[in-house]
Amino acid sequence: MRALPKTLALLLCVNSYYVLGADVQSETTPQLANTYINDAILPPMEPWHGDSESLLMAADDEWATPFERDGLKTSPSYVETFAWLDKLIAQTDKLKKVSLGKSPQGRDIWMIIASDNGAKTPESLAANNKPTVMVQAGIHAGEIDGKDAGMMLLRDIVLGNKGALLEQANLLFVPIFSVDGHERSSQFNRVNQRGPVDMGWRTTANNLNLNRDYAKADTLEMQHMLIAINQWQPDLYIDVHVTDGIDYQYDVTFGYNLAQGLSPASFRWLDKQYRPFVEASLQSQGHQPGPLVFAMDNRDMSKGLSLWNASPRFSNGYGDARHLPTILIENHSLKPFKQRVLGTYVMLEATLKLVGEQATTLKSAIKQDSYRYSERLTLTWQSEQQKAGWDFKGIDYTLEDSVISGEQVVRWSGKPKLYKNLPVIGNTLADIKVNRPLTYYIPPQWTEVIGRLELHGIRMTRLEQSKSISLSQYQFSAPQFARQDYEGRQRVTAEVSSKVVTTQLPAGTVKIDTRQPLGDLAILLLEPQSPDSLFQWGFFNPIFTRTEYIEHYAVEPMAAKMLAEDPSLQAEFDKALQDTAFASDAQARLRWFYERSPYYDRAYLAYPVLRN
Repeated sequence: MRALPKTLALLLCVNSYYVLGADVQSETTPQLANTYINDAILPPMEPWHGDSESLLMAADDEWATPFERDGLKTSPSYVETFAWLDKLIAQTDKLKKVSLGKSPQGRDIWMIIASDNGAKTPESLAANNKPTVMVQAGIHAGEIDGKDAGMMLLRDIVLGNKGALLEQANLLFVPIFSVDGHERSSQFNRVNQRGPVDMGWRTTANNLNLNRDYAKADTLEMQHMLIAINQWQPDLYIDVHVTDGIDYQYDVTFGYNLAQGLSPASFRWLDKQYRPFVEASLQSQGHQPGPLVFAMDNRDMSKGLSLWNASPRFSNGYGDARHLPTILIENHSLKPFKQRVLGTYVMLEATLKLVGEQATTLKSAIKQDSYRYSERLTLTWQSEQQKAGWDFKGIDYTLEDSVISGEQVVRWSGKPKLYKNLPVIGNTLADIKVNRPLTYYIPPQWTEVIGRLELHGIRMTRLEQSKSISLSQYQFSAPQFARQDYEGRQRVTAEVSSKVVTTQLPAGTVKIDTRQPLGDLAILLLEPQSPDSLFQWGFFNPIFTRTEYIEHYAVEPMAAKMLAEDPSLQAEFDKALQDTAFASDAQARLRWFYERSPYYDRAYLAYPVLRN
C-alpha cells in the first residue's frame, strides 16, 4: 500500500475535535487538539504572546467564558452563548437583554444593553445622555471573534475592573447577528481560517449575505437590525469580521469610508482621533493593528494595495450614507482564534474609553454630516492611484507552478517582510454625479419600495389628495439585466435620460424631502445610476414589461393617416429609412409609428419615481 502524502496524513491525524491527552492524562479524558484541522494546509505562523493574555480568566473559574474554559479554541453554540450571558445578566442591574426579532428559522436575535442606569428601552438609554456604541458580531457567522471578545468584556464590566467604561458610554452588543448561519456549524466551514474549531456558515438560512443587504434590506435579519439602529440611535457602529485573502503581519485591521464620501466630518474624527488611540491601545497589548488590507493581485504584491470606498450594500458604506460612523473590523484569518479574540477585546475596550471621553466631538461630527446637504452627490467612483503609497508589513512568499491548478500558486513563508511604499489604488475619483433634488415623489402602488424606505428610517409624507405638477422624470433605454441572480435579485442597469413631464399624482403618493438627516441615503436608494439603488436591485423591474400591443393590421392604416396629417412626421420617417437595418425590419417600422401614437404605453421604460 502506498504511503499517504504528508499533508493528507497530518489532516487525518487531527480530523477530530479532540485528541487523547499525553503522559499523565487518562485515556478517557479528552483534550483539545494542539492544532486546528486545517493547520496542515495553511501557511506557517509564528508563535504569538501578548500582554492582552492577562485578560484571560482561568479555565476553572466560575466566570470563565466557554472560550476560556475550553482551551481558547472553541466558540459556544447559540444556546450555550445565551445561557452563559443570562447567568451574567442575573448578577447585575447594568445589563438587559432584548430581542431585535426572530430569524427565518425562529431564533431570537438578542441584543445586550449595557448601561450604568440599567436602561432597557431606547428612551431610557437616551435619557442618560451618554454616547452609545453598537457592536455587532457574526454578520458572517463563521467570523465570530466579536462574540467571544464581547462576552469577556461584559463579564469584566460587571464582575471585574472594567465597570468604569459605562460611566461615560453605553454599549449595545449583538453577540450573533446571523443566528441561523451560526447554527450551521462545522469544522469544515472556513478552510482559510484558524479557528474556532467549529465555525458557522457565511450566509443566512436563505443563502443570503447579510453584508450585501444593507441597502436592499431583503432579509428578515437585516430588517430587524435597521429597525434597531433607528430605535436605539447609536453614535458609533462596529461590525466585526475575519478576513479572507493574503498573509501579513497585522492581526487586527480596521477601516471606514473615506474623506470623499458622504460623511467627511465623521471620517476626520475616525482618522485623526479614533485610529491613533485604538492602534496605540492594541500595540501596547502586543497586537499589530493596521488598515483594511486588500491586495490588487494576491500573487504579486508589487502591484500594490486596494483602498476601499464601500457602497451602501456594506455596513461601512451604509454607515457613511446615513451619517453613522461605522467601523469594519477585519481580523486576520491566519492568526489563531485566541489572538484575534483578545485583539477584538482590546479594540472594543479602547473604543468605549475614547467615545466616552470624546462624546461631544463625535456627536458634533455626526451633526455636521447629517445637515450638510451637499448640492451635488457622487453616485459612482472610478479607481485611481493615490498620491502616497503604503509601507506594508507583509509576509514573504514564493511562487510555484501547481500541477493541481496548472497555474502559479503562492507559498507564504511565515517570515515577516516589509514592502516599502507599495502603490495604493482606490475608488476615489468621482464619476457619475447628480444634483440634489428638493423632493422625490413615489406613486402609492410601489408599496415594496416605500416599505424599504420606511424601514431605513427615511422621513416621508403622503399627498392627501391628487395633485397636478410638473416634475423631472427619468426615461430608460438599452436595459441590461444581469446574466444570473445576485443575492436573490435580478439586477439591472440602463441608459438614462431625463425630461420634464406634467403628471397627475394620485392621493397617497409619497413625498420625500432630501433636506433631512437621511436625505443622502434616500438619494443613493432612489437615483437609478447609483449601484445600490432600489432600481438596480430590481425593485422596479415590472416597468420593463410590455403589457399592451397593437395589431399590424391596425398600425398600417393608422400610420398612413398619421403621415398624411403631419408632413414633419413624414420627413422624420424618411430620415429613419436611411438606416438600412431599420428600413428592412418591418416590425421596427410599425413599432416606430406605434411609439408615436396616442395608444403607446407611456409608463413603459419610464421611472415612476419623479424628482422636483
